[in-house]
Amino acid sequence: MLDGVLFFPVTPFGPDGGPNLPVLKEHVRAGVAAGAGAVFPACGTGEFHALSPREHADVVRAAVEAIDGAVPVFAGAGGALPNAVAGAAAAREAGADGLLLLPPYLVTAPQDGLVEYTRQVAGTAGLPLIVYNRANARFGLDAAVRVAALDNVVGFKDGVGDIETLSRTVVAIRKSLRESGKRFQFFNGLPTAEASVPAYRAAGVPLYSSAVFSFAPEISLAFHRAVTTGDDARVEELQAGFFHPLVELRNKLPGYAVSLVKAGARLRGLAAGPVRAPLTDPTPEDLDALSSLLERGLDLAGKA
Repeated sequence: MLDGVLFFPVTPFGPDGGPNLPVLKEHVRAGVAAGAGAVFPACGTGEFHALSPREHADVVRAAVEAIDGAVPVFAGAGGALPNAVAGAAAAREAGADGLLLLPPYLVTAPQDGLVEYTRQVAGTAGLPLIVYNRANARFGLDAAVRVAALDNVVGFKDGVGDIETLSRTVVAIRKSLRESGKRFQFFNGLPTAEASVPAYRAAGVPLYSSAVFSFAPEISLAFHRAVTTGDDARVEELQAGFFHPLVELRNKLPGYAVSLVKAGARLRGLAAGPVRAPLTDPTPEDLDALSSLLERGLDLAGKA
């Protein structure tokens, strides 16, 4: 069972355009040393969509080697069904502890199709799997209960943000699993999740992915301490001073949920390189805004 701040590392790219694995290892080791509860390489923040199958396997393997068993590693897998199955197998061979199942490629599928997609990946992966409810992979109540019953499925990550439906889903899944005693976890997977953590916690979803941890673990951990100790004033201070302005900046351009994180890592001294097309790096104006916001956030995080 996962706990703490969930770390989604960026995938650094080197001068040759390929993944810079030594820098990735540096990035991952620093995150674990800072206090990450688990690491999710080659997922959304790690530009899963832009990696070749070989690059995906290399990134997962490098992360596993860097972590060396210190915390769990859940690798991204998804896209077209054969690619998802192959990616899951590659992650297993690389030593990953589990998978985050990203949406299938392009199509908006019927609920039975989403369940079958999940069943086939989970059935062949041989690893614990977390489903990701977002984009074109939106699980209705019945489908969510059905995938939660699959042997290897251990979690449900929500990236939609419909709190009413999520609350009903949490209750329905827990009720369906009560007799079996199966352990199951729910996750807040919205971009800049800290902005919505109080609402998700009220719905019974305390875990969340922290993209900010990738470039400012001090801010991420300060927020996590505040929210888990019930320091509501501190939560609001960090939201108002950093996370909400970051959301406003993120919403300026599609893809900034990833591009700003990678730019933030570069601002902190990591040789992360650029994002890959079709994403674009922040404009000079937005990079200046991110730099100022980062300075403000670190100042807030440093306050007693």
